[in-house]
Amino acid sequence: MHKKKKIIFLMGPTTSNKTKFAIKLTQILPIDLISVDSGLIYKELNVGTAKPNLEQLRIAPHSLINIKNITEYYCAQSFRKDALCEIEKSLSNKRIPLLVGGTMFYYHALIHGLSPLPSRNIHIRKKILKKFYLKSQDDLYKKLLSIDPISASRIHPNDFQRILRALEVYFLSGKTMSDLIKNHTYKFPYHVLRFICFPKNKYILHRKIEYRLRKMLSSGFKEEVENLLINSNFNKNNPGMKCLGYREMCDYLLDKISYKEMFYRTLLSTKRLAKNQITWLKKEQNSFWLDSEKLTSINFIIKKICTYFNKKNNKYY
Repeated sequence: MHKKKKIIFLMGPTTSNKTKFAIKLTQILPIDLISVDSGLIYKELNVGTAKPNLEQLRIAPHSLINIKNITEYYCAQSFRKDALCEIEKSLSNKRIPLLVGGTMFYYHALIHGLSPLPSRNIHIRKKILKKFYLKSQDDLYKKLLSIDPISASRIHPNDFQRILRALEVYFLSGKTMSDLIKNHTYKFPYHVLRFICFPKNKYILHRKIEYRLRKMLSSGFKEEVENLLINSNFNKNNPGMKCLGYREMCDYLLDKISYKEMFYRTLLSTKRLAKNQITWLKKEQNSFWLDSEKLTSINFIIKKICTYFNKKNNKYY
């Protein structure tokens, strides 16, 4: 039987020190980092996505960061194709591919594959918007919830593009996206060593989420979105604007909501995202759960990786 090649996942909810751990690992082991984050792909979005800064990216380059403009569409199928390419590139150089990030549907698409879905159809999209987009985006989400509750549970109510795509798939194929996704026989060609970073309790996580949001706001998040608003190509429904906090900040800058409402909407959405991420992670089998607040977790990861690759003294190829 052909022996599967080995790769590593470093997973966890938002603010769980995944990036910090990953960068540290690159300084010790021959690792190539592959980002699994639907926000970091966009060149224009930096502060609000907590993207690694230029110095961090210089020390530890990540593939699949800054590969799209906010006007460009990028889906789980695109990620799967790109990630598989980056994994093979890393392995061919006799290095260790380490996928790091918190976009759980991307991991799902990579491991389980995706059934062929109907192509995007602008005419169907216009019909859907005309019929179901009555007063707000909430109308579209409620329609999806009635048609495909499984997909709706996986999509944030603010994620306009994915909501519209799920409805489009249903009206084009007559089948829900959740049904189409599970009807396939794909086998992932790699063996995965999984690490999950997670603080000991949700109160620590919630405190960190609020701290990060306050830090973003004091580090130029408002100015970042202001620069987007003055761009002639900008539209609130651009694919990149599905990222947490950006719509809320747009609404604040356009005087549609108060600063306080913007802050608490973003905070609530981020906490909801973390909850959904944890729900996904609890389903991951054969995983090592690490205390994300302890730097000693790095030593544990290194030891397990060395055992995984049957290496001694951190010597690889």
